[in-house]
Amino acid sequence: MRNSETLKIYADGDREVVMTRVFDAPRDLVFDAMTKPALVQRWLLGPPGWTMPVCEIDLRVGGSFRYVWRKDGTDMGMSGVYREIVRPERLVHTERFDEPWYPGDAVATSTFVEKDGQTWFTGRVLYASREARDGVLKSGMESGVRASYDRLEDLFGSSGGGSRRETR
Repeated sequence: MRNSETLKIYADGDREVVMTRVFDAPRDLVFDAMTKPALVQRWLLGPPGWTMPVCEIDLRVGGSFRYVWRKDGTDMGMSGVYREIVRPERLVHTERFDEPWYPGDAVATSTFVEKDGQTWFTGRVLYASREARDGVLKSGMESGVRASYDRLEDLFGSSGGGSRRETR
């Protein structure tokens, strides 16, 4: 069974978006699926029809990542720098789109808490302004996040999409 119903997305304070979700997998597997390129390319795709031809991750403090998504011949790229890595508990990184649709860099903080074999994920994204944050919330990003997190859960086998060994 998918844990889609556990996804919550909401504004916090003046500039932050918070996303929470429960995944039916231990946190070390969820952490790996969010930091290993071969796995990220399988789930971080947003709504149907997108692919990720570029996924580069240098997982170290000061290291960078680069994602390029493609749909119907159009590319959308994003990159960032890792500020903090505490495996498998916490990740902090910046993010900026190649063609920014909101001003400034955002800072994303992901935390992973394991309870009874499930991972309680919290992603907090701090934007440069309230206007940037509100623009992201109004963009329809929730449907893309939901589709991506459902694919991620499928990697763990809870919906018949694979086995936990696939994420190792």
